[in-house]
Amino acid sequence: MVGGTAAVLGALSLPAQAFSNPPIQMAQGVEYMCGGTNKTEAAFMQMVAPRWAATLEFGINDSKQKGQFPARAKVQVREKYTGRAVMEAQSQGPYMLARLDPGAYDVNVTLGGLTLTQTLTVIAGVPARAVFLWPSNFDMASVLPPAPETQALAQTAAAR
Repeated sequence: MVGGTAAVLGALSLPAQAFSNPPIQMAQGVEYMCGGTNKTEAAFMQMVAPRWAATLEFGINDSKQKGQFPARAKVQVREKYTGRAVMEAQSQGPYMLARLDPGAYDVNVTLGGLTLTQTLTVIAGVPARAVFLWPSNFDMASVLPPAPETQALAQTAAAR
């Protein structure tokens, strides 16, 4: 039946680039995962989000800049009533999932010198979610990584 298995495997259409899950990371003892930089990864993050205590989503409140997202925003999570720092990490995509303990938190997200703050309440067994949208006049070009072609041009110019 080896030939049959090969035929079945050959019939499966796999994407040109295989998808791998974003890595689970740790910050101050809190597990978290960042991702969503492409459609497949964004769909994965949305699918697994209900299994995580908290979902943080980052974006721009502008229809012209849809698809752009804060590439690396600084995320600080503090207990709401004590101010105790719980987690500090750098986002690496439009989604951050975190395994926070039940409680009330203030979440500060800083991008390009602009900090947005929201309260997040985590209840055991109930996924919490906060969406951070920077204003439409925010200069995303200053915080997005340069496009690969821009990097190549800069390296070529520097070599001259």
